[in-house]
Amino acid sequence: MRSSSLIWKFGIAVLAIFFSSTMSVQAQTLSPTPSPTPLVSGTSSLERKFFKNILLDQKAIWTAPLHLERSDAKWLVPIGLGTMALITTDRITGDEIGEFHSQLNTSRVISYGGSAYAAGAAAAGFYLTGRATHNSRARETGLLIAEASVDGLIVDATLKAVTQRGRPLTGEDRSEFFDGGSSFPSGHSVQAWTTAAIVADEYHDHKVVQFAAYGLASAVSLSRFTGRNHYLSDVLVGSLIGFGIGQYVYHAHHVENFDSSDQEEKHLTRWPEIEPQYNRHLREYGVALLWKF
Repeated sequence: MRSSSLIWKFGIAVLAIFFSSTMSVQAQTLSPTPSPTPLVSGTSSLERKFFKNILLDQKAIWTAPLHLERSDAKWLVPIGLGTMALITTDRITGDEIGEFHSQLNTSRVISYGGSAYAAGAAAAGFYLTGRATHNSRARETGLLIAEASVDGLIVDATLKAVTQRGRPLTGEDRSEFFDGGSSFPSGHSVQAWTTAAIVADEYHDHKVVQFAAYGLASAVSLSRFTGRNHYLSDVLVGSLIGFGIGQYVYHAHHVENFDSSDQEEKHLTRWPEIEPQYNRHLREYGVALLWKF
């Protein structure tokens, strides 16, 4: 069955990459022009349209291949071929990592960061903190993480149901497609990378935050392989899907006003500033007390 299903495997891999990689293209070309609404009304709009936005996201995700252009082949083809190469060697690499056991506990702990519960906790943490501190950026981050997480769950469940790939510990049928498994793609990788993409884009002016977000997502993805839960191709495709969905959700629903607001906040201070004032013609001299809050 392995040799006879190779073409099918390649088709499934390209299909998954098709969905995931085109998300970033959709994000740049189909993003709606944000309206100059106040910040609070912007986040309130995200709350009111939460489920509607998810439906719109799903439409964009599943119709993404229809919007591909010839120029996309320069990165789509290498990714597709790379995924094919991983699929053909998955059983070998999976069996080799299975010879090591010392990393299993560590991998299991790290992989918790990619669970739906972790994504939900991150969304709730940002959102509640944003409401409590009147921080519009944090509030939006929580809403977009929740939205992207739901999108990721839907796409992941659908692809798993279609591909039915056996996991590394399922015996003779391991790594095979259409055998009732749930290995392709890695759902934890999807969740980790949707969250990372949202956080990194929201806090694009903080390199440490970006590094931490993508670093954690990478660690979660790798842990799914070293923990013998998934194959390398599962992890790669799941990561790309998650990153693509996160990018799309952010660019489609982000309120641009936050960026200008953040720039203004940098000039605010809790302490007054003393500025000298003088008029040479009137021979008037003094100081002005400025306080921006």
